[in-house]
Amino acid sequence: MTTSVSEVATKAVIATIVAAHRGRRGALLPILHAIQAELGHVPEETAALLARELNLSRADVHGVISFYHDFRREPPGRTTVRICRAEACQALGSEALVAHARERTGISPGETTADGSLTLEQVFCLGNCALGPAVQVGDRLHGRMDPDRLRAILDEAVSS
Repeated sequence: MTTSVSEVATKAVIATIVAAHRGRRGALLPILHAIQAELGHVPEETAALLARELNLSRADVHGVISFYHDFRREPPGRTTVRICRAEACQALGSEALVAHARERTGISPGETTADGSLTLEQVFCLGNCALGPAVQVGDRLHGRMDPDRLRAILDEAVSS
């Protein structure tokens, strides 16, 4: 079995993050957040590495990774579009936005376009209820989203 350069680099990043949190109580979640912040996702091999380093079972680590929807197992697209599906945004039309995004991109929430340009996600509160329906594109929050504005955002993301 050959180890690629990217696998070695990934393991080095994870080792550095674990070392920075070693000995802290409840270190697993901060470590997972740091790994995702650094790599953009939590690679599959992370569960085994963290289990060994933190003296946990692989099932425990995998359970935490799979329980929290914010942890990605695959790298995201270049642009991530998150559509709020919480009650306030639902009442203001977020379901129609999700349907529009599916139609426009050919992907469903939780998927990434084949070319890696866009990841579509659904979330259950962006904290922008007064300006719903809310959509987050990258780090930027947009309120009072409508299909025309969403179309422009999606088209820009797919073309970039």
